Amino acid sequence: MKKIILLILAGVAAVGLVALFIYRQQAGYTKVLTAKVARQDLVTVVSGTGQIKPRTYANLGATSFGRVTHLFVKEGDMVKAGQTVASIEHVQQEAAVSGQQAAIASAKTDIDADIAAERTAEANVAKAKADLEQKRLDWEREQPLYDAGIVAKSDFDAKKAAYDTDVASLDQAVAALNQAKAQTDSLRGHLKMQVATLRSNQNALDLTSAVAPFDAIVTNLPVREGETVVEGIEGYQGSILMTLADMSVITAEVKVDETDIVNIQIGQPADVTVDALPGKVFKGHVTLVGDQALLRSTGVATSQSTTGTEEAKDFKVIVTLDTPSSDMRPGLSTTAKITTARKSNVLSLPIQALTMVDPQAGDAKSGVQAASASSAPAAKSTPVQGVYVVDKDKSGKLRAKFMPVTTGITGATDIEVLSGLTEGQEIVIGPYKTLRGLKNNALVKRDTAKPPTPGGSS
Repeated sequence: MKKIILLILAGVAAVGLVALFIYRQQAGYTKVLTAKVARQDLVTVVSGTGQIKPRTYANLGATSFGRVTHLFVKEGDMVKAGQTVASIEHVQQEAAVSGQQAAIASAKTDIDADIAAERTAEANVAKAKADLEQKRLDWEREQPLYDAGIVAKSDFDAKKAAYDTDVASLDQAVAALNQAKAQTDSLRGHLKMQVATLRSNQNALDLTSAVAPFDAIVTNLPVREGETVVEGIEGYQGSILMTLADMSVITAEVKVDETDIVNIQIGQPADVTVDALPGKVFKGHVTLVGDQALLRSTGVATSQSTTGTEEAKDFKVIVTLDTPSSDMRPGLSTTAKITTARKSNVLSLPIQALTMVDPQAGDAKSGVQAASASSAPAAKSTPVQGVYVVDKDKSGKLRAKFMPVTTGITGATDIEVLSGLTEGQEIVIGPYKTLRGLKNNALVKRDTAKPPTPGGSS
């Protein structure tokens, strides 16, 4: 029994010695998580949420006052350009068109009659010219006979009077012809006025029918047959008959945070997902980048806001889908992931490895600028961005040395390294609390323990 007890005591002592040895070996070390600087493809993505909208849509408003007599479509129907989709009562407009058509027909008849009168007047002028010519010849033959005393003066005077009479008759016939032409021109002018009035009446009749301006889908139908609608006037919006949306070109109108908008440009590719169509990703490209900042709480442009409060702002970005789906409907919630930068085979490191170090708080031996020993107040310094590189010292111990780095584009979990590191270098990536308190040139040890499983026992 005593031997068993002695053996147990010896075992406990051995375990204690081993534990003491391990504790002394690990004293002064900081356990850290590490990773290697490596090359990979990086993609910078900016996300925005919004809704699906057609690029072209129109609210068909009432263009005439009256009762809706027919609705030829229902919500969700497809319509073609030029198709009549609704009609408003048009008894007065039809009567005006019919009356004006009759007036035009009467005016044309009057013009035809005046043209006939013109022709009669032209014939009278021709006859008057012929009679005048005959009388001129008779008078000219009578003159030498009268001078020779062969013809009596009364006969000569009769020839002269007949000639003068025909001159007047010709003038009268010409005046009658000119009057007939003027009357015809006047009637033609009146006919043009009648035609213009008919065009106006016909337009008023056409306005009682709503016509689709383009191929579209009916997305909203707020009126019913029998309801009375009014056309819009200045300062007052009229009745809306329906909303038509051209779904051949679909866009995702999303809002992007103001800190990301500077990286977005027209033409950049985007992946669009729709909440109502899970598992589907639609390709698209940026077609519009808004210039107006929108208040996140109200969506109102800052130029239109009357409040002076400072709050987060967004910008409108429109992504046009390359291959839209027929299942899409205006107003569906959507998310657009816009690729703003892409680089292949670049040197990169995990984002969480980056830290900011104040040069005045560093150790002079580490190469980080030490604080001035002067009693005068130190000037404010700018923190330096960098990482802790794990390297062996002369005695073979691992130490974390701060190394300033410059970075480029940012991926989902990694960031591009432009200078300061080389491929294959080992760097400290965590834990976060340890990284924040880590000192330059501190002794470190790789933490090989697996992190606890979320929800599991610690």
